[in-house]
Amino acid sequence: MFHWDDDPDLNITPFVDVMLVLMAILMVTAPTITYQEQITLPKGTRSKKVEKVPSITIRMDRHRKIYLGNDIYSLRDFADNFMLKSSTMNKKSDVYIRADESLPYKDVIYLLKTVKEAGFPRVSLLTE
Repeated sequence: MFHWDDDPDLNITPFVDVMLVLMAILMVTAPTITYQEQITLPKGTRSKKVEKVPSITIRMDRHRKIYLGNDIYSLRDFADNFMLKSSTMNKKSDVYIRADESLPYKDVIYLLKTVKEAGFPRVSLLTE
């Protein structure tokens, strides 16, 4: 005899199996679908070659001699000479500072500050 209070057990395993098979079929076939639409791409502008901006390397030895290319400056004279010389340099250049590890911190920061004040935004301290 059937009672309305009985909870029938539903067997959903076949339903889940069918759904997993359909999902697997969809996952396999979806990447192979290609659409054949005619698209006219806009014309681009011709761009210039990107020119490589040369870098500038400044070295300071333990005797506080500063080397910029073939020029040698003392720490005291470097700021004025660099300001004059930097007017002919590209301000977008990367500037690399190599300083001896035995130098006082304030001397290296003075060199860094001088280069920044000359208008070079990209200054890096190199280490080994």
